[in-house]
Amino acid sequence: MADSKKKILIVEDEKNIAQVLAFNLMQAGYDYEIASDGEEGLRKALKGNFDLILLDIMLPKMDGFTVCRGIRMRMDTPIIMVTAKEEDVDKILGLDLGADDYVTKPFSINVLLARIKANLRRSANEVVTGDSKSDTVLKIRDLVIDNEKYQVTKAGVMIALSKIEYDLLSFLAANQGKPFKREELLESVWGYKEFFGDKRTVDVTVSRLRNKIEADPTHPEYIFSKHGYGYYLA
Repeated sequence: MADSKKKILIVEDEKNIAQVLAFNLMQAGYDYEIASDGEEGLRKALKGNFDLILLDIMLPKMDGFTVCRGIRMRMDTPIIMVTAKEEDVDKILGLDLGADDYVTKPFSINVLLARIKANLRRSANEVVTGDSKSDTVLKIRDLVIDNEKYQVTKAGVMIALSKIEYDLLSFLAANQGKPFKREELLESVWGYKEFFGDKRTVDVTVSRLRNKIEADPTHPEYIFSKHGYGYYLA
């Protein structure tokens, strides 16, 4: 049973889908609110004290991409994007939205609830990511990861990271030189104990990280790919 204090914002214009989501969230022990268009969703997200946001992409008045960017400018509340088409998934992966995860319609309610639970646990720092918190400060050349202050600097300059970006970087830094499969990262960083996540979620988060910490993301100096396997931090 979920913590009844956890509150989820459903941003969905299709009334029947919103009602199904609301019913299942209530059954799982969550509180919820519904917004039926993008403008209302952004307004509620910024004013409300939500623990997670389920955000549809195709919305009236303001699309989900714009809503996601607007939320990320102000807060790090976990966002799971909901898309109806594979083409929209490609858009999510191609844009620096800051979403934590996504699901594609039609989706299994049980899988969605599992992913909601995992994102809430990670947001509350309940996901144990190996030895990522064993050292208070991790230094890799001019990159400094301070796990006590929860901040990253490069050459003394602060780098703004979302929580999932920070958690992934901290985990890889604590395990320098060790390559991890995408499935392993989904379990260790995202908290998916079963394979409920899409491996492309890892790829887009790595891409966002590289854009922020690498001088040239196309020729990385920190986060490397091991062909046919996964990622590691050198």
